[in-house]
Amino acid sequence: MNLRRWIGSLALTALLALPAGNSFADDYPSRPVTIVVPYAAGGVTDVLARLVAQKLGERLGKPFLIENKGGAGTIVAAVSTAKSAPDGYTLMMATGSTMAINRTLYKSLPYDPDTDLTPVSLVCSVPFVLVTHPSLPVNNVSDLIKLAKEKPGALNYGTGGVGSTVSILVYLMQSMTGAKMTEVPYRGTTPALTDTIAGTVQFMFNDTASVSELVKEGKLRALGISSAKRFDGAPDIPTIAEAGIPGFDGDSWQMLVAPAKTPKEIVDKLNAAINEVVNSPEIRSQMQKLGMSATGKGTPQELAAFVKAETVRWGKVVTDAGYAHSQ
Repeated sequence: MNLRRWIGSLALTALLALPAGNSFADDYPSRPVTIVVPYAAGGVTDVLARLVAQKLGERLGKPFLIENKGGAGTIVAAVSTAKSAPDGYTLMMATGSTMAINRTLYKSLPYDPDTDLTPVSLVCSVPFVLVTHPSLPVNNVSDLIKLAKEKPGALNYGTGGVGSTVSILVYLMQSMTGAKMTEVPYRGTTPALTDTIAGTVQFMFNDTASVSELVKEGKLRALGISSAKRFDGAPDIPTIAEAGIPGFDGDSWQMLVAPAKTPKEIVDKLNAAINEVVNSPEIRSQMQKLGMSATGKGTPQELAAFVKAETVRWGKVVTDAGYAHSQ
């Protein structure tokens, strides 16, 4: 037998020896999996990722590890994930900004959410509370809009940066009411919240976990929550739609994604496992304490359609606000 025929025989023997079916998916994961978090350790998204990672590790038998890569409105983490091997061993806890808003906000995005990243599982929705400094003479959303219309541009609000989720929510308010307010962008929501408490800026949106105690202590006043329905973790806060802007719906969301071309069988396996984890009573309760509503539903194909719809929805808000391609 010559060398070429011998090598061919070995290759055929090896191929025939492979188990039938999707053995690479059946064996997945065979080593630790990394979840890239686009923010610093200790934040709400980081805590969420660690909760999910722990339970996924228990369910799938291998550790799911967290790697924090903050910067540039989640772009640093998105690019890193997109360039990773599409083998299921690198995932990212992406946000609505990563997958939808950034496309319209940035002139040139160094990754394409459609071709570089694959939706795996929608983990949760994140409502935000509209809070004001107590000295502002408003008691509800209608009062705030009325005051803003009486004094165009006089009311200022803090954000975690132009085009951040909490920034976009005020754009939506303005587009739906015709009111004009002045944005004061900060490097993150924490310094913006500090200045709202101090009265340096008059109002802002922030997650419920960060502001609930401050509202109870009277340091801030809660006017409404951004979701279409009241949040179970703060049932006494009316929705913004109830409180003055009918039809307002401004949830953000967190979604686990993988590099494009990750095998469908692995994506499907992760989707099923993550959905089971997220729908467990323990995780749903923990998420509520973090100010989130567990989602844990939808196939990867359905999630791709969801992302496209969200891109159109928030792209219009960013464009109408005059911030399209501003970054």
